[in-house]
Amino acid sequence: MDGFHDLGGVQGFGKVAHAIDTDSYKPVFHEDWEHLAYGLMFLGAAHLGKFSIDEVRHAVERIEFRQHAGTRYYERYVIASATLLVECGVITQEELDAALGAHFQLASPARSGGRPAITGRAPFEVGDRVVVRDEHVAGHIRAPGYVRGRQGVVLHRTTEKWPFPDAIGHGDTSAVHQPTYHVQFEVKDLWGDAADDGFVVVDLFESYLDKAPAGQAAGAPARPSRQPVAA
Repeated sequence: MDGFHDLGGVQGFGKVAHAIDTDSYKPVFHEDWEHLAYGLMFLGAAHLGKFSIDEVRHAVERIEFRQHAGTRYYERYVIASATLLVECGVITQEELDAALGAHFQLASPARSGGRPAITGRAPFEVGDRVVVRDEHVAGHIRAPGYVRGRQGVVLHRTTEKWPFPDAIGHGDTSAVHQPTYHVQFEVKDLWGDAADDGFVVVDLFESYLDKAPAGQAAGAPARPSRQPVAA
């Protein structure tokens, strides 16, 4: 689904504040409470086995736009985990409200049942030119909006396979396992000639990709065939 969480390539937000620590990756968390938010997610996913990490990601996507804009990264995972724990019957809305002393706003209900992976195709190989399927789905999807319909080159295919996010993100434990591909895109093919020279590498599941049509220019988006997907 497309929402506030997927802002890659969107203009008007100014420079992104960031810091690079060349000595260490620590501290992982910037505030003391953040590790508790992270732990809550794995309490539900691993210890209790009530949901998957992809379902947590989908719940983050379901957070109402204004609430999403007014919260920080780990706050969203508290909201998402709490939402799933309520939906799974581990805790109630009333218990959350009582603990908070006010109404705890959960994420919106899911509006999609997800979709299965594409199967029966030969895997892509390193060096293949591929195009990202230009799909807009109502449910969870892990293909960033800014690469959909764009062509890139496969740099790597993982040996490990994982459940297709669009299925497991909706609780489908029978989701087909697929490899992911490191696909390299030219920056100008994504954002036009006003962009700087360079490349962007995106990790994409197999079902998000097709072989690029022979003879089609790299920068030409495959948008005329766009079809909304009822997921």
